[in-house]
Amino acid sequence: MSRVEDLWERLVRAALRGRRAGGDLYGRPEGGLVANVPSSLGNRDIDDILRAADEIQDDDPNISRILCEHAYSLSQNLDPNSEGRGVLQFKTGLMSVIKQKLAKREGGGIDRSQDIARLREFYKLYREKNNVDQLREEEMKLRESGVFSGNLGELERKTVKRKRVLATLKVLGNVLEQLTKDVSPEEAERLIPEELKRVMESDAAMTEDLVPYNIIPLDAPTLTNPIVSFPEVRAAASSLKYFRGLPKLPGTFPTPPSRSLDMFDFLQYTFGFQKDNVSNQREHVVHLLANEQSRLRILEEPEPILDEAAVQKVFLKSLDNYIKWCNYLGILPVWNNLEGVSKEKKLMFLSLYFLIWGEAANVRFLPECLCYIFHHMGRELEELLRQQVAQPANSCVSESGVSFIDQVVRPLYEVICAEAANNDNGRAPHSAWRNYDDFNEYFWSLHCFELSWPWRKSSPFFLKPTPRSKNVLKSSGGKRCGKTSFVEHRTYLHLYHSFHRLWIFLLMMFQGLTIIAFNYGRFNSKTIREVLSVGPTYFVMKFFQSVLDVIMMYGAYSTSRRLAVTRIFLRFLSYSLASVLICFLYVRALEEKTNSTADSVIYKIYVIILAIFAGAKFFLSFLLRIPAFHRLSNQCDSWPLVRFMKWMHQEHYYVGRGMYERASDFMKYMVFWLVVLGCKFSFAYFLLIRPLVGPTRAIVNMDIRQYSWHDVVSRHNHNALTVVSLWAPVLAIYLMDIHLFYTVISALWGFLLGARDRLGEIRSLDAVHQLFEKFPAAFMNTLHVPLPNRFFLLLMLKALEKNKIDAAQFAPFWNEIIKNLREEDYISNLEMELLLMPKNSGSLPLVQWPLFLLASKIFLAKDIAVENRDSQGELWDRISRDDYMKYAVEECFYSIKFILTAILDDEGNNEGKKWVERIYKDIRGSIVSRSIHVDFQLNKLPLVIQKVTALLGILKKDHTPELETGAVKAILDLYDVMRHDVLSINMRDNYETWNTLSKARTEGRLFQNLKWPRDAELKTQVSRLYSLLTIKDSGANIPKNLEARRRLEFFTNSLFMEMPVAKPVREMLSFSVFTPYYSEIVLYNMSELLKKNEDGISTLFYLQKIYPDEWRNFLARIGRDENASESELSDNPNHILELRFWASYRGQTLARTVRGMMYYRKALMLQAYLEWMSVGDVEAGIIGNQSTDVQGFELSPEARAQADLKFTYVVTCQIYGKQKEEHKPEAADIALLMQRNEALRVAFIDVVETLRDGKVHTEYFSKLVKADINGKDKEIYSIKLPGNPKLGEGKPENQNHAVVFTRGNAVQTIDMNQDNYFEEALKIRNLLEEFHSDHGLRPPTILGVREHVFTGSVSSLASFMSNQEASFVTLGQRVLANPLKVRMHYGHPDVFDRVFHITRGGISKASRVINISEDIFSGFNSTLRQGNVTHHEYIQVGKGRDVGLNQIALFEGKVAGGNGEQVLSRDVYRLGQLFDFFRMMSFYFTTVGYYFCTMLTVLTLYAFLYGRVYLALSGVGEAIEDRADILGNTALSAALNAQFLFQIGVFTAVPMILGFILEQGFLRAVVSFVTMQFQLCTVFFTFSLGTRTHYFGRTILHGGARYQATGRGFVVRHIKFTENYRLYARSHFVKGMEIVLLLVVYLAYGYNDGGAIAYILLTVSSWFLAVSWLFAPYLFNPSGFEWQKAVEDFRDWTNWLLYRGGIGVKGEESWEAWWDDELSHIRTFSGRVMETILSLRFFIFQYGIVYKLDVQGTNTSLTVYGFSWIVFAVLIILFKVFTFSQKISVNFQLLLRFIQGVAFLFALAGLVVAVVLTELSITDIFACILAFLPTGWGILCIACAWKPVMKKLGLWKSIRSIARLYDAAMGILIFIPIALCSWFPFVSTFQTRLMFNQAFSRGLEISLILAGNNPNTGI
Repeated sequence: MSRVEDLWERLVRAALRGRRAGGDLYGRPEGGLVANVPSSLGNRDIDDILRAADEIQDDDPNISRILCEHAYSLSQNLDPNSEGRGVLQFKTGLMSVIKQKLAKREGGGIDRSQDIARLREFYKLYREKNNVDQLREEEMKLRESGVFSGNLGELERKTVKRKRVLATLKVLGNVLEQLTKDVSPEEAERLIPEELKRVMESDAAMTEDLVPYNIIPLDAPTLTNPIVSFPEVRAAASSLKYFRGLPKLPGTFPTPPSRSLDMFDFLQYTFGFQKDNVSNQREHVVHLLANEQSRLRILEEPEPILDEAAVQKVFLKSLDNYIKWCNYLGILPVWNNLEGVSKEKKLMFLSLYFLIWGEAANVRFLPECLCYIFHHMGRELEELLRQQVAQPANSCVSESGVSFIDQVVRPLYEVICAEAANNDNGRAPHSAWRNYDDFNEYFWSLHCFELSWPWRKSSPFFLKPTPRSKNVLKSSGGKRCGKTSFVEHRTYLHLYHSFHRLWIFLLMMFQGLTIIAFNYGRFNSKTIREVLSVGPTYFVMKFFQSVLDVIMMYGAYSTSRRLAVTRIFLRFLSYSLASVLICFLYVRALEEKTNSTADSVIYKIYVIILAIFAGAKFFLSFLLRIPAFHRLSNQCDSWPLVRFMKWMHQEHYYVGRGMYERASDFMKYMVFWLVVLGCKFSFAYFLLIRPLVGPTRAIVNMDIRQYSWHDVVSRHNHNALTVVSLWAPVLAIYLMDIHLFYTVISALWGFLLGARDRLGEIRSLDAVHQLFEKFPAAFMNTLHVPLPNRFFLLLMLKALEKNKIDAAQFAPFWNEIIKNLREEDYISNLEMELLLMPKNSGSLPLVQWPLFLLASKIFLAKDIAVENRDSQGELWDRISRDDYMKYAVEECFYSIKFILTAILDDEGNNEGKKWVERIYKDIRGSIVSRSIHVDFQLNKLPLVIQKVTALLGILKKDHTPELETGAVKAILDLYDVMRHDVLSINMRDNYETWNTLSKARTEGRLFQNLKWPRDAELKTQVSRLYSLLTIKDSGANIPKNLEARRRLEFFTNSLFMEMPVAKPVREMLSFSVFTPYYSEIVLYNMSELLKKNEDGISTLFYLQKIYPDEWRNFLARIGRDENASESELSDNPNHILELRFWASYRGQTLARTVRGMMYYRKALMLQAYLEWMSVGDVEAGIIGNQSTDVQGFELSPEARAQADLKFTYVVTCQIYGKQKEEHKPEAADIALLMQRNEALRVAFIDVVETLRDGKVHTEYFSKLVKADINGKDKEIYSIKLPGNPKLGEGKPENQNHAVVFTRGNAVQTIDMNQDNYFEEALKIRNLLEEFHSDHGLRPPTILGVREHVFTGSVSSLASFMSNQEASFVTLGQRVLANPLKVRMHYGHPDVFDRVFHITRGGISKASRVINISEDIFSGFNSTLRQGNVTHHEYIQVGKGRDVGLNQIALFEGKVAGGNGEQVLSRDVYRLGQLFDFFRMMSFYFTTVGYYFCTMLTVLTLYAFLYGRVYLALSGVGEAIEDRADILGNTALSAALNAQFLFQIGVFTAVPMILGFILEQGFLRAVVSFVTMQFQLCTVFFTFSLGTRTHYFGRTILHGGARYQATGRGFVVRHIKFTENYRLYARSHFVKGMEIVLLLVVYLAYGYNDGGAIAYILLTVSSWFLAVSWLFAPYLFNPSGFEWQKAVEDFRDWTNWLLYRGGIGVKGEESWEAWWDDELSHIRTFSGRVMETILSLRFFIFQYGIVYKLDVQGTNTSLTVYGFSWIVFAVLIILFKVFTFSQKISVNFQLLLRFIQGVAFLFALAGLVVAVVLTELSITDIFACILAFLPTGWGILCIACAWKPVMKKLGLWKSIRSIARLYDAAMGILIFIPIALCSWFPFVSTFQTRLMFNQAFSRGLEISLILAGNNPNTGI
């Protein structure tokens, strides 16, 4: 029975733990009873009690039962009805455990007093067992002994043990105290005597550091955390204490036991802030103040007081936005005079602001709304401070108490939430609901004060909108508040609206250049008069802009400022009048010209007006770019005329003021653009416009009467359509090619900037070897804190001492880098030994270099010496040619002396020492007399080396008597060799010494007493010298691993780059790293790693093949044989866990990111430790053992505390709470990461559901947790939110809820697919100093950081993506930051000025859909708010990228869609309007303009081909060719063709090529580029062109941009044909087929005198584009051309195509479901109209081709076209007959089949008769197919656009069946070439080589991986 009970208890415990079978095997942390405590109970005590019960279960099950019962009673009191989510299950499980424990008890019922007595006795026993009194004493002794004792690990263990024991004692004491409340006081007195009470109180006092805290234990001062002893922290904490004059808190307010009351307590009482928000912000403010103080000076006083300057800096920085807001609105801040505000008052206001911010939830996205709240609460605070006793603030008082969140935040949240709910999950038009920006911008005018204080909830601002109608054809009316100051209407016109200056400029230049070209380049009065026609063009286009202003504001008139609306209409009026006047004047001036007798007065007036306007415009625009003139113009704002002119010229917003740069910066980017524009206009004039002048004149003058079709548009209009078809592609190229010139010139500029910054100087392992001796000095100059004695030694010309100091300081850092490379398995143990650098702290008079530089050098030097026949000088010259050979020889020389002297230095016996000194004196004498080759037999050197090596080999080992005998013998042998074989000198000079030695040798007492090397330095020297004399292999290829090489090359190169001087860790800026995480892979589990794909390949096998050397290094690291298989590791859970981490560190996992980011802490600990060690040293760098001894630096309490004060890492795992409740493996893995990284903090949103009055109430909490000493989550803060925080885009909302838990002056945003490196983390101090460096007019607010894409080696696609990305994140962003000054934020490793951004709306924007590219908007916001974004390349962060074509396409689609949404946004509009002209162009062409130009590339192709098809089908082309050979000879064809090829291939590759040359060298760059061409990179880039065009265009037209989860796995699987078809059918295949159709029609009907060659030359790029779009997905598909896979794919595709859709069926399963999903983006009336207009182009084919049929002869009447529609209708009827629904026809199957047969026969017969009896030919039949296919597609597109109408008419099923036929036909056409290629095996082999060239070049078994020839049978 007892066995059954045991099993039952284990089962219940396992259920409560959520433990899976075998969970422990995979290394997940095991939970206890505590693992399942529901969050709805919200009691931390239950967690602690159950943990203690778990821990003492084995010691005393009875006590465990008592604790469990108490936990049960607590949970019963908290939730008696078990209404909370998971509470009932928890109670049931806990009760089961209690019952099992009771069943095991001896005896009957429960006696409480007996329980208390048991607990009391156990308390005493537990104390005695664990020696509680001694624990603290032992720990204190260890601390006092200092870290040099080497007991740091022991100290760590003691501390953890003490904390655990005291935590358990605290629980036992608390439960004991609670249980005594149930008995009488007398009984309680008897059960717990006074003495025990005192002991319990004493124990409880020792548990102060068990109270949860984040970084600084303010609520629980601790003796074990040195952070509280830092003077700056103490000063900051004491500055917040209650000050004189602060109203007293009532006695009911709970006084904290561990600290005195402070101003935060006062603010909590008066405004009702949440307790955890107060604790969080208290630490936040202390942290900011302490770090600011440490930068000013280190406080030395015993009672440190915070400097006024520190408070002032933090105050002004934090409230800067509020001060600017007050100035903008013209109101006084809360304080009337800042000088009169005391330090305490400033701290009070600062604390209030951060408390408001900390609890504002989603309102944090409204920074000016926070200013409004702070303004009013600050006023309230002023009133409250005048009272004697603290009173609650009126604005926060409600019936239920004082609550800031309920009274202030919730009303705002509810209206934002209601508006967000109305956006229909992002499908509603942006104009139909208010987003975050609309709410915030309401507070940009004084109207906001109508909201009053407390909130006036009847205000229209708080009006919640009527829910939208779901009917797509009904417009949703209803009450709602309008948008504020901007409306995001969905239209392409935004591109003109935002960047009208660019379009006006380009069109005016085009007009001017065309006029000059038509005047043959002559500049005379006629040309000038015509060129001046640009005047009317300018004003008409400005008028169009003012019309757009009026239209675009529709929807915001009711809520916008009257002044803004007035300005819009005034501008409209002024430009209407101006354009009418200018046009009138110009027309009159032209009339004057025709009337030669008239005087040209009007022309002169026209010229004068234009000159004055243009001059004033140009002069003002230029002058206002210069800061001095800008300030002058601001001073003139008091003049009404100036103010009116500026107001009319530019809208005045709260953001976007002062958008000018330093004059020098302005000149730089102006020159850049003048060069670009010069090239662009030269190209346009000479190659585009001028060649077309002649043909255009000829075509205009031709009178063409005969057309191939029934012409309705081309007669009597000078062949206008022909001219349009000629000029349309030219105009498109003209608008687009500026981007190409920008690309090329920016690439050249970036190349030069990179070269100037010394990038790529060390680009090979050879360079690392050659320059290694310069690294220590470079390191000291850049990454090390300046040491005063270095410069002193430099002045004293003591180069050797300086070099030794440099090497000694450099060595610990270099060695830590190497050790980390070993821990990451990039290098082997042997490579680590060779790469490590000696400490250089000993007494050798030289710098000792790592062995990889000196390896084999001794043997080479020996050979040179042995073979030497020349003089000593020539011998030394030959050795000195190789510096490292010289260093090796010198080191051997000194080391042998050092070792021999040390071991022979025995008391009272100095013969050995005499011998060594004698030999060395003789050698030195020979060197001086230059006769060493005479005095010594150098040919005997090998013998000497052999003897020395033998001696060292013995001395390396631990001492034994036998070894000592051997060592003596070895020295004697060495003595004999030297005495008899080597020395040729005359010994008479030192006869006495040699005689003594000979005598001792003869008597057998020479060298008999050895001093065995036991000193660490000596042992190291022996080992090193032995290696130096035995390693024969060269170290030239060390390290072998490519990634290790790349990292060392980049790090060493960066040492020579310019960067700010590093501050000591204590004085550096503090920072946080912030990573948003949702549900991606945290850590691979074994099942994922061993799971095989369809080819039988597991992820682990793949990784072993891709990284074979790293796999071997891993096995060596865990102590396994290098040939061991993974199945052998299962006997050791730790090894399994290490294996999971090894695999995860090679994927794009959260574990990899966390490891990388925690290197910051490790680097800071090392730097702090070394600085702290040298503080007491007089010379701050003197060479001694301790200065570079870093053993155990990670365990130094001071170093850890310093690092924690400067660095915080918060991962915001949005659904971690939910994952824990559902026992997801991700939750266990995140908990494991927290255990392994003590400084890691996890923030998440906890959803707590409770039943109240029969209804479920959901509450949301933002929580921060860390791992506690038991490996469980310890909750630090829990801040209640007003509701569900996810109202907008997921990622920014996730960032926003957790940003309150970040700390410091800066925050680095890191995605969860990134990595970091220890050596790069060493540079973070330098990077943060950039915030205080000169980067222009304004200090930087975002520091851009370089990325390294680490996924480039997987396949050719991955390398294309990685090269493209690398080109953008290095060369591209380099130019954006300098000279263009338009770098934004592109996500990932950028470092934000944290305080600047959190007070201005955060680090991203979150409005639904419009902010889908959330990252870039923080760059926009920063720039608009007078920020400055820079870029720095001496530091890099790793980054993962998508590696499969489908992943890449989804990612590019997301980015292109995001850019489409940006076009509509207010940020882009304001930047386009407020930047100066040149900076506006930079901004345009590097954001939305890039995508628009990409789209224009494709549209150019369409314009060209449709123009050619028009010429071919209308017969105009033939007529023109007949009369004059014009079209064939124009330069247009060549220009167009070159244009496409350049755009697709060469131009996009220019930045990449130059980046390669800069960082790899010319030769490697050429090889890389040529290899990429062979791998068909041009096909890939052409395909990407289509992706970007499709998603960008579709988003602007219809919307539908959404976040695409691309997946971040290893893509080596074969993608099915169906999957590719679904993804690319609409974006690429349809468009590719259309281009093929155009080319075929042009081939069939176009007149081309040059024949096939001319056709090929003209259309080669178009064919290339079409083929790329149609076949790239299959070309880049692993195993894409294998016959078996092709057969399976076809079967799968047909199943998908024919499977009927339905409710719940996904697009992956059925064609119908997919098709419906593909049409879902067409939702608006304007979208339907646009689709209809665009679809009309497909009808030109039928209209043109029917007139070309043989059957109609020369008839061009409309009857022919009409008859073709009858034929088309017959074909549709036939199609319907053959596809009649099977369900309807079930009752008359026979009749249906009969009708189908008859119809088929009649159709066939009719066709045969027509061919025989009429002129209809077989080619006509094919021509008809060519004509009717596009017509059918056009009708289909229009029908799809009007889907609701079609459904009402009952035509939808027919439309769907026709659409299915089209998709089937298109699929077959694409599949046939694939099937044909699959027939030939060599095609598949070629494709594999092409895709995986990177892997082949590394000698990998990729064919094994793809073919699945399972060698991994062990897996």
